[in-house]
Amino acid sequence: MEFNISDEFLGTVAPLVVYWLYSGFYVLFGSLDKYRLHTKEDEDDKNLVSKRTVVKGVLLQQAIQAIVAIILFTVTGSDAGAASNEKHSLFDLGRQFFTAMVVIDTWQYFMHRYMHQNKFLYRHIHSQHHRLIVPYAFGALYNHPLEGLLLDTIGGALAFLLSGMSPRASIFFFSFATIKTVDDHCGLWLPGNLFHVFFRNNSAYHDIHHQLYGAKYNYSQPFFVVWDKILGTYMPYSLEKRESGGFEVRPVKVVKDD
Repeated sequence: MEFNISDEFLGTVAPLVVYWLYSGFYVLFGSLDKYRLHTKEDEDDKNLVSKRTVVKGVLLQQAIQAIVAIILFTVTGSDAGAASNEKHSLFDLGRQFFTAMVVIDTWQYFMHRYMHQNKFLYRHIHSQHHRLIVPYAFGALYNHPLEGLLLDTIGGALAFLLSGMSPRASIFFFSFATIKTVDDHCGLWLPGNLFHVFFRNNSAYHDIHHQLYGAKYNYSQPFFVVWDKILGTYMPYSLEKRESGGFEVRPVKVVKDD
């Protein structure tokens, strides 16, 4: 018996599965104190939400994400189906992926920054994500459901549509974007991590944003730091070894509250 699994199905399910597999990998390494950006005690003491609640929140967001993906693939079905059968050069795929990355980064930067600047939105929506003072991998998508819809799901839909990628290409792109997002929240600085080599937006960069002194900086996610650089919200930092083991991210600039 032969089972045919559509690209649309894989495009919907693969990023969800990748999220838990990759974050599970980091959970296994979470006990390696010499690579942690925060101590285990900080994670337990500073975070304002239980891990059980985080898991439930992520599952809810992923359910909404799957529903939107199904609707999107259904609406674009005929065109996307034809596109899946077309052969694309590596240049075409690279162009589509880069376009999608720029779209996601642009959308998320301005939406993310506005949710910090608007006191109502921050208090009632975005502050849920910042209950994780010490980020960890499977908490990457822990957001208020409305924020998850606005930032991640709609941002992803725009990237899919504006880049012109096929459902088959989207399987790989959104799986990669998911891995990158999880990595940014992993709370670890592992040697040889290619994301730290090729992207300045990484776990240390995003850790700054989760601290009180950096809440108005380093909004960019998940790929580049361009918008932070252009608009003056970039906070440089140094990465130093703690005497007790692990690393500590320290801001270079002096921050003054508005």
